[in-house]
Amino acid sequence: MIIAVMSDSHDHMENLKRAVSAAVEKGAGMIIHCGDLVAPFMLPILAGSGLPVHAVFGNNDGDRFLLTKFSLTKFHNITFHGEWGRIDDGNGFAAAFTHYRETALGLFSEGKYRLVCYGHTHQHFSRKEGGTLLLNPGEIMGKDEQAGFCLVDTITGGFRREVLWPGGEPTRP
Repeated sequence: MIIAVMSDSHDHMENLKRAVSAAVEKGAGMIIHCGDLVAPFMLPILAGSGLPVHAVFGNNDGDRFLLTKFSLTKFHNITFHGEWGRIDDGNGFAAAFTHYRETALGLFSEGKYRLVCYGHTHQHFSRKEGGTLLLNPGEIMGKDEQAGFCLVDTITGGFRREVLWPGGEPTRP
């Protein structure tokens, strides 16, 4: 399965729409969001993907009550896990996700997961050690670096970063 890993949307509706659309187009079967969606009005964009969405809270998610309430009552494909979450496909692939690098480093050091992802820094980062990939997908917002997200292949363990170019893909010669 392909998992789209996103973080730090910060209410940038247009970039989140573009990221979700690209993830679906490229065959993602699930979305992990590593925090800082910020407002509940971002949820319909994620829910509209039709994919299972697993999310954690970030330091700027202001109305955690409404984010949780809407995920339980309106958007049944979205699950909020609190400060950190864990998924397991039952076939040997387990992932942990959080907003904070320090928590991610702790989860990474356990060696229990094939993927550990986080956000908060707004900087894309990856490191592989043993069978575990530590990944920050960068930011959806596009304030500190080019907006983008990552696609992770749960079979091969590989990943690639998808950049959300302003105005669409660049022209290639």
